Amino acid sequence: KLIYEKENKKKKILKELDKIDLQSIRPNRNINIGIGSEFDKSKLIARTNEALCTEQKYICVSRPRRFGKSMAANMLAAYYDRSEHTDELFENLKISKDQSYRENLNRYDVIKINIQEFLSMTGTVEEMLEMLKNYLISDFKEAYPKILLRDEKNLIQVMKDVFSYTKCPFVILIDEWDCLFRE
Repeated sequence: KLIYEKENKKKKILKELDKIDLQSIRPNRNINIGIGSEFDKSKLIARTNEALCTEQKYICVSRPRRFGKSMAANMLAAYYDRSEHTDELFENLKISKDQSYRENLNRYDVIKINIQEFLSMTGTVEEMLEMLKNYLISDFKEAYPKILLRDEKNLIQVMKDVFSYTKCPFVILIDEWDCLFRE
């Protein structure tokens, strides 16, 4: 798994999903925005599914701070990650009725990166990018020890080698990307 979070990935996902209490969300429920209210944001997955493998496959979700971008990234990671079995988390949500639901559920290698964590450990953007590259390559080597990597210093080539071996596309989720502009 190639996840960069301070907490264990599964705990992080469950913690975020607990905040929105997925089990109590029902399709077609009226949205009641207020303290303690919940609503179904899973249609974001359907929109993302539409863009997969198209020229519009790069999606930027830009919203104000505290608007649920990290929760959305965690939801997408839980949905796409092939190392997880998360059908029960989504079975009562709107996405489960979408024709793309089963086709994409837990079918991808997910790389989820929190840019703010890397930026806080480095002094410059260049240092951050170098650290991120090194961490990703290290994690690829650990996750796929049987793969012969042609150029262990080139992240793009490492990803190509992994894809060539697994035939499994990557879904890359970048959280807190806007910290580059805020800090």
